[in-house]
Amino acid sequence: MDMLKKIKSWAATLAEVGVSIAALMIVLDVLGIGSIPFIPVTSVVANVSAMLATLGAQGIMGLVAIWILWNIWERK
Repeated sequence: MDMLKKIKSWAATLAEVGVSIAALMIVLDVLGIGSIPFIPVTSVVANVSAMLATLGAQGIMGLVAIWILWNIWERK
């Protein structure tokens, strides 16, 4: 059981790091700092907007998906 708790802790930490990196990329994209040497040319804002548009196009199923993802994130 102790090993599972440690793995869960690592996974939670990796998820937090991923969210922090995504937030940083969004801020850099909004500020217009596009070209970063170690990151390929991608528009994070465009990707997030496309993902939200896809969920929004699904109507109630998109809302349910967002609700489920939010609940999973809040439980940590």
